[in-house]
Amino acid sequence: MPLVPRARDHLLSSMSPTVLRAGGYRFFFFSREETRMHVHVYHDEGEAKYWLEPDLELATSTGLSQRRLAQVRRLIEENEDAIREAWTRHFGR
Repeated sequence: MPLVPRARDHLLSSMSPTVLRAGGYRFFFFSREETRMHVHVYHDEGEAKYWLEPDLELATSTGLSQRRLAQVRRLIEENEDAIREAWTRHFGR
């Protein structure tokens, strides 16, 4: 039996919680993924994954221009403390 929209949305948000929305980007985590601290980013034009440890570094990217990747990096740098805090709250590490 399919989940009703509200239950499905709650399940998805708990499995990939949004930690920031800015400039048309959604920054989020996947709950069942590797333990190295990182953040995923989605935009209508593509997506990316950035490592936060040991240093901020682009891990993967699909569809995002260099200009967009620079915007994403700047947003992560400006919000890195909040992103790290959200990671710690979500994963308990």
